[in-house]
Amino acid sequence: MEKIRSLYEDDTVAAHRFRYSVLVFDIVTILFVIGTSFYDHTVTIELIDAVFGVLILTDFFIRFWIEKEKRLMAFRLATWADVAAVLSFLAPITGEGVGFLRILRTLRLLHTYQLLSRLRQDFSFFRKNEDIVLASLNLGVFLFVMTGLIYATQVNVNPEIRNYADALYFTVTTLTTTGFGDITLTGPWGRMLSVGVMIFGVTLFLRLLQVLFRPSKVRQECKTCGLILHDADAVHCKHCGETIYIRTEGDV
Repeated sequence: MEKIRSLYEDDTVAAHRFRYSVLVFDIVTILFVIGTSFYDHTVTIELIDAVFGVLILTDFFIRFWIEKEKRLMAFRLATWADVAAVLSFLAPITGEGVGFLRILRTLRLLHTYQLLSRLRQDFSFFRKNEDIVLASLNLGVFLFVMTGLIYATQVNVNPEIRNYADALYFTVTTLTTTGFGDITLTGPWGRMLSVGVMIFGVTLFLRLLQVLFRPSKVRQECKTCGLILHDADAVHCKHCGETIYIRTEGDV
């Protein structure tokens, strides 16, 4: 069991490879949920659903076993996202749309210190564009979750929402405030979802635009004052004036 704990918590090559594999698995489950939303569920799809559900449930129990503060897990969004995903795969009566909540765990995994640190080490693109990548990820997660909720709540009651593409189309047009009006959500719950997409979606979209167009910064903690973000060619910290040493590959 200590080897399993090491894979989840330690800073080793094997642990990093394991976390990358979990990340790939999360992405595969999301793509599977999207792809199967366009087709009637056959026995084969339901069997694959069950396999995904068992794997997610196993991962959940392992994380619960190694968690030191087990009572705190009940207050974490990622915990309930996993519960919803397990139910969506093992008990299809809940609606496959809630399977999109699985992406919340992907977001949590990408925001862990261990994986972020490894991504910075392994990929120069991520080091140079971390803020843009994370802002894009936050917006993408929001789109997936809201689209999943809209699909799950409207597919059987709204004739305009026939598949995942219809729900995604509505989410994007609402987020961008385009509002063609050819698809609208029904009922009070549908209207509240529309309001949520507009308020929170626009905020995340503006955040992405902010990091895209602001001057490029690099992450290098000042040992004197703790300031993290500096200009790429900075020699001194703008906050305290201390000399800083920024590692560079010579292309800034």
